[in-house]
Amino acid sequence: MVASAWEFAESAHDQRELHQYSPNKAVTLAQLAEIGVLYSFIDVSQGEQYYNKEIDIFSANRGYKNRDIDTFPNYEEKIKIFFEEHLHEDEEIRFILDGSGFFDVRSKNDKWIRIAVQKGDLLVLPAGIYHRFTLDTKNYIKAMRLFKEEPKWTPINRDLPATDKNTFRVGYVHALQSVGKIYTC
Repeated sequence: MVASAWEFAESAHDQRELHQYSPNKAVTLAQLAEIGVLYSFIDVSQGEQYYNKEIDIFSANRGYKNRDIDTFPNYEEKIKIFFEEHLHEDEEIRFILDGSGFFDVRSKNDKWIRIAVQKGDLLVLPAGIYHRFTLDTKNYIKAMRLFKEEPKWTPINRDLPATDKNTFRVGYVHALQSVGKIYTC
């Protein structure tokens, strides 16, 4: 399986809809990697022992020490918070165990890219990238969250005056500018 991503078509429709242009403007995994978004697939149908071993290897390689499982209780309340544009001072890592949803990330040109995630997808968003999350119309996801330290989820909303000057945001933008080949939409 390979995650699918595309340029987000702004509209007043439900945030849980696809929001695709017609024709669709696909974004490749290589283009996502150019903005620091990493993707991998782990076949959860192989069983819990298999995917936990794969996650252990992945975690050891990237220095993740903790994990938890989130099924998004209090869905209506949480989804409003998750869909606010924000960044984190840590990587955001999600391994989808069941269900599906969308991560929206900003391109270098500040346009939304929508990434559909489903069972088996492992997504890493870099610290400092503006993003948001929503479920799709199925309204269910079960995700493993990975952390370098103790589990925490601290969003820094973009609408705050100092967010663009946040050290992790500045570092992310600098890294994008120094790479050379950057995907822009």
